[in-house]
Formats: sequence, C-alpha cells, structure tokens
Amino acid sequence: MWTYEKRLQFPVNIKETCPKTASLIISQFGGPDGELAASMRYLSQRYTMPCKEVGGLLTDIGTEELGHLEMICSIIYQLTKNLSVEQAKTAGFDAYYVDHTTGLWPTAAAGVPFNACEFQSKGDAITDLIEDLAAEQKARTTYDNLIRIIPDPSVREPLKFLRAREVVHFQRFGEALEKIKSDLDAKNFYYFNPEFDKQFVKKPADQ
Repeated sequence: MWTYEKRLQFPVNIKETCPKTASLIISQFGGPDGELAASMRYLSQRYTMPCKEVGGLLTDIGTEELGHLEMICSIIYQLTKNLSVEQAKTAGFDAYYVDHTTGLWPTAAAGVPFNACEFQSKGDAITDLIEDLAAEQKARTTYDNLIRIIPDPSVREPLKFLRAREVVHFQRFGEALEKIKSDLDAKNFYYFNPEFDKQFVKKPADQ
C-alpha cells in the first residue's frame, strides 16, 4: 500500500528548452543504472528477503526510487516541453523525436531501450544486497557525470539532490547487509543461500 503525494520530492523548475540535455538525462529514466531499474529491482527483491526489516527497507527505497523516476521524467519533460523540430534536428534529438515526439519513453543515453535484464532479483539475500550496493554506486557515478557536463543550475540542483539520495541508499543497504550477516550461523557468509539453506540461519533461541 502506498500513500501518494502530488508533489515532487525535490522541486523541478526548468525554463530553457534543451533537447541535448534531455537526451543525456534520459539515461536515468531507462538506462542500465537508472531509476526505473532501481525501483523494479528493490520492489521485486523484497518478497524473498528472509528478514522482514530488510524487506521493509527494500519497499521504502523502491518506493522512493519511483519518486526519483518522477523527478527525472519531470526534468526531461520540461527540457523538451516547447521543443521545435529545428531544435530536435540540431541537438541530435531527431531520432528520438521520430519515434516518440516528446513523449517519455525509457531508454539509455546511448539509445539502448530499457529491458528487465538491466536489474537482478536472485532470491539470495547476500547476492541481492551486494547487487543493490553496486547499483547505488553506479547510479551515483552517473549523476556525477551528468553534473560535470550540465551547466544549467535549474537542472543541476535536482540532480545533486538525487545524487545525495544514492549515497544515503548505499549506506542503508550496507547496514542491511550487516544485519543479514549477523543472523547467519557461519564463518563464511557467501557459500549458501539463506533463503533456502535454513540450517545455516540462527534459530531464535540461539540469538
């Protein structure tokens, strides 16, 4: 169950049309390290997570990633809202324009369409959380790259906010990994799947 507020997590107020910038930022919509993949990753992984507290964390962060997806889509929409055909042609946005006009469609900046192979849900707590840690760092790196090459402050500020949230999520997933490991009765945490190999998980009386 979600409670939806009709406002963005951070304001997006862009005045200048810039399809070139939109064609870069769209990677955080449908790219390999974008917000769509992040939300689907965490909201899928939560069901088999053996620890309810960590499952709740995946629900919370996955839901927040949907809010970040709204921000990215708002940025792209505002950057292309008053787009002319000539602007699309000169900015290299014409191929996208032919297929989608200015509609929002998930793709990477390199032109590769979004597909579900861009995120994982393995049903193994250790595997999934390490995947999540790497995903947050890759998203943070992408935001770093965007911030370096985009000069417009009205675009940069929302991106800085999103970058900061990737850092926070990385910290939370690190804490979640330590919690999962603390519940495992083994010196080597990485040779079994705690969701299936129950004999390696501490019983409540042992904790």
